[in-house]
Amino acid sequence: MATSRTSRGGRRAPAGPAWDEVELAPIVLIRAGEELLADRAVSRLQAQARRRDPATEVTIVQAATYEAHQLDTLVSPSLFGEPKLVLIPALEQMTDALLTDLLAYVPAPAPDVTVILRHNGGQRGKRLLDALAKSPYPVCTIQAVKSPKDKAALVSADVRRAGRRMEPDAVGALVDALGNDLRELCAAAEQLISDTQGTITVDIVNTYYAGRFEATGFTVADAAAAGNVAQAVTALRHALATGTDPVPIVAALAMKIRQLARVAAMGGRRGMTARDLGMAPWQADRARRELAGWSDDALAVAIQAVARADAEVKGASRDPVYAVERAVITICDARRGRVPGRSS
Repeated sequence: MATSRTSRGGRRAPAGPAWDEVELAPIVLIRAGEELLADRAVSRLQAQARRRDPATEVTIVQAATYEAHQLDTLVSPSLFGEPKLVLIPALEQMTDALLTDLLAYVPAPAPDVTVILRHNGGQRGKRLLDALAKSPYPVCTIQAVKSPKDKAALVSADVRRAGRRMEPDAVGALVDALGNDLRELCAAAEQLISDTQGTITVDIVNTYYAGRFEATGFTVADAAAAGNVAQAVTALRHALATGTDPVPIVAALAMKIRQLARVAAMGGRRGMTARDLGMAPWQADRARRELAGWSDDALAVAIQAVARADAEVKGASRDPVYAVERAVITICDARRGRVPGRSS
């Protein structure tokens, strides 16, 4: 049985191969918590099959319309003996007939056949999933990529895989600009690799994607953390005008203030690592720089402002736009030393 692995970020990774390590086997199960990486895993396996034998016959089976004993036909030897690959891309939609046939197939799979099963979530087929977990066949469990830290790690890995280097701050800038859409983020990294040479810098990212920064909550948060009222309010109004909802803007503000508070609580600029902080190195370095000028009282005011805005944009106020604008101004004032009850 496979044992669990520890990821680079210190988080316990699931048992089984990662999406970029999975290899062909008679049966491969991909548990797809992240659509993009599951697509990559399937493509990797199909490419391996074609390299092994370009004549490999590929069949895609729709689990929702499967009829009894179809699998028997699909895995039976072909007339000319070509290897076969059977892909079931939405196993969670399986009919009872498919569940029955696969449970019978797992103990004795056919030779010269690879069956790739992709399960995209839910409890449907739990008996089969449990049986495969106990089998000798690989189970590739792909976790969702949600945090900026994980997105930055994915971009960095893609760049390294291409034999290139990207500055940590450049990775952070790209995640800030495009991190809301993982496919777009990875496509942007691929474009930068294709269109540039040498180390990918912050200036290069800004050249390609500067326009995207203006419409994100992260730009608002960066300006607010710096105490730049004019820039923060301008970025906020532009973000709202281009369709950004107040909720993710407040989420970006909350993430920024939490990072500053975490660095401050760990001793400011010394005696800590990014892992200690639960942050990516570029995030920790930026937070250390941004912490200059912030007092404990100011951080407390900012935390309260964000908490209030979070409640208001989620229904506690009739005017979420005003709520987020007030939070931005309060954070800027706190950074500039204008803490209520204390002299400037």
